[in-house]
Amino acid sequence: MFRIILFAFIPILLTTTATADSSTEMRQARNRQDRATLDQLIGKLKSQSNANYQLAQAYSYAAEVAMEQRDKHKAQDYAEAGIPVAQKALETNPNDAKAHRILGELCAQVIPANPLLGGLKYGQCARDEVNKAIQLDGNSALAYLSRGVGNYYLPPSFGGGIEPALKDLDKAISLDPELSDAYLWKGIALRKANRNAEAHQAIAKAVQLSPDWIWAKEQLQKTPAQ
Repeated sequence: MFRIILFAFIPILLTTTATADSSTEMRQARNRQDRATLDQLIGKLKSQSNANYQLAQAYSYAAEVAMEQRDKHKAQDYAEAGIPVAQKALETNPNDAKAHRILGELCAQVIPANPLLGGLKYGQCARDEVNKAIQLDGNSALAYLSRGVGNYYLPPSFGGGIEPALKDLDKAISLDPELSDAYLWKGIALRKANRNAEAHQAIAKAVQLSPDWIWAKEQLQKTPAQ
């Protein structure tokens, strides 16, 4: 009986390990700004019926890299391709906080290519889905990170701005002190507020945690130490 249970568990274990490996690989590719590897991972994940969240995450990372490389329209293409994938993940599990978060993130990533039309079409999705993720999982550092980045770009007249962004980013850091993305965006927000010394310190922490992250290093070089 034990052997039957063990053999039944092996496929689950292998799937979980493969998923973890792909998540690590796609994040490393994001850090290196390696769109070719991300495209390869997207192709592989498309063939896996139970990998909708991971595929949506890969699209989001690819959109992020395209934005860093100032290719807004390619970022839009990646994000728009990822949105139905995230929606499909939610069809399987409507209460999956991670899927709501990545859907909100992808909606937000469409907007920069055409802020007016994109904001009208996807702005509500970006806000609602990230807030839903926080409602479902109040301990999700990534959800607070996503909302913090959203608030950074959202004008104060719409409830965003630097202070709401910093509040969310500090919450993300309190939930996960090793989350390099939260330190980076905290630094970017502080720099926008002309708090350069604090900004430099926060971004330096992001680089310390993710020393291979090209964009974080670029932001550190752009940020005065004083």
